[in-house]
Amino acid sequence: MVSALAVVGAGAVLLSACSSGSTGGSNTAFNYLGQTENTTIVGTLKTLSAGECTAENKALPLKATTNPGSSFDQKLQLLAGQNALPNMSMAAGTPSLMKQFISAGKLKDLSSVAGVSDHILPAAKSTIEKLYDTDKLYVLPTEFNIEGIWYNKKIFSDNGIEVPKTWNALVDASVKLKAAGVQPISTDGKDGWPITRLIGDYIFRDLGPNALKDVADGKAKLTDAAYVKAADAVASLGKQGFFGDAVASIDYSTMINSFLTGKAAMMYNGSWVLANFADKSQNQIGEDNIGYMPFPAVSGGKGSIDQVPSNVGVPVTFASKNFDSKVGDWVGCIAKNYGNQVLADSGVVSGFTITKQPSSVSSLTKTVQDVASKTTTSVLWFEALFSAKATTVSSNNASQLVNGSINGSQFMQLVQDAK
Repeated sequence: MVSALAVVGAGAVLLSACSSGSTGGSNTAFNYLGQTENTTIVGTLKTLSAGECTAENKALPLKATTNPGSSFDQKLQLLAGQNALPNMSMAAGTPSLMKQFISAGKLKDLSSVAGVSDHILPAAKSTIEKLYDTDKLYVLPTEFNIEGIWYNKKIFSDNGIEVPKTWNALVDASVKLKAAGVQPISTDGKDGWPITRLIGDYIFRDLGPNALKDVADGKAKLTDAAYVKAADAVASLGKQGFFGDAVASIDYSTMINSFLTGKAAMMYNGSWVLANFADKSQNQIGEDNIGYMPFPAVSGGKGSIDQVPSNVGVPVTFASKNFDSKVGDWVGCIAKNYGNQVLADSGVVSGFTITKQPSSVSSLTKTVQDVASKTTTSVLWFEALFSAKATTVSSNNASQLVNGSINGSQFMQLVQDAK
């Protein structure tokens, strides 16, 4: 989440396609560069190097280094400009920077590596293609997060509410809950992104899965009436008090706490929140009392409820320079075994196929796996294809939208101007 908001400096190192490396043969180690704060990926790689990927590690020993997440994108820019990207690294958090690397030939197309694509879930592949605007595979999905609405089963049952399948049904349920003295939806207004996720999902359900790509490509504008409609719909939730009081002061931890202590009936979040659900010191309502529902359909919309909002966390990528058979063997081993290992060790759902299901996986994790395995088409989040500046403007003004300080048209104008 943090690296996805990294700002690429105006003085970025220029990338040159003419210096994009080749198969080479100078590798003495399998060099991996990751963010200092992310210990899951490197920990899983080290486990694989001593287990399923022992042979690959013997042929080309794993060597891991780190760089702080706050400057990771800039570090990748510097290395790319010097034609010195490591064999494997965490991908840049800014999609537009990744597209520059791809255009300059800095990254290896992994779909050309035998067997790799067979180990990628269709939904994860769909997400990657949309994120980088390519039908080739330039990253491996070390995570696969679905997003949607988590709800309190008991609160729904006590109030005679069925799981909403349409936006209108969601609004009706929220009206009923508020009348019963229950806060309908817990959200993080301070950071803003859970609110803008609702806007993006509404757009996808109403206008179809390519609606925000049309904006990124200049075929449409956020200020068009059909897009403003989504912002107004979400603003209406705030106007009716469904997010509670003082939404601008609610941060991420408070949002989760309100849901896990039974103070709110619903919460929009990604499947990364399963770690909070599994923590008994936080979860006072119990895992068995939590349900997942996809973002509801918009009546008459061109999108479908089975087009799941998702992301691939921080994926990993491989440099085209010095990509030889030994590096290719590592890639193949990672694609085949990473998903099993990270699920067993860390409980992380990745975008890889699973061939060994741990016995200790929770019912909620199984729900996420089931949704991920059945999904063929995914959609991104509201700001995914916009600039870092537009992301900041969007997040900073989300709470103003739902507390009535600005309307949908004004909000969309601000983001459009920054896009």
